Amino acid sequence: MIYIVLALLAVSILLVVIRFVKGPTPSDRVVALDTLTIISTAGLVFLSLFFDRSIYLDVSLIYGVLSFIGVLTIARYLEGGL
Repeated sequence: MIYIVLALLAVSILLVVIRFVKGPTPSDRVVALDTLTIISTAGLVFLSLFFDRSIYLDVSLIYGVLSFIGVLTIARYLEGGL
């Protein structure tokens, strides 16, 4: 099961990076970056379950909140408002 989850995470990261590089508009790139952070958060949660360490859950929660704030900031910048 571990290999299946890691393979799915790797394939999804590869697809998102392709979208990030090929994205024709900046908003496509922002959505790809947000998706990449969500996949990374899911990977941290999986590591927390695999290693039975709760600290990874705390790290994933903080990472998720910072990612959300970052995407909101970038979206506001793209809209033209400060």
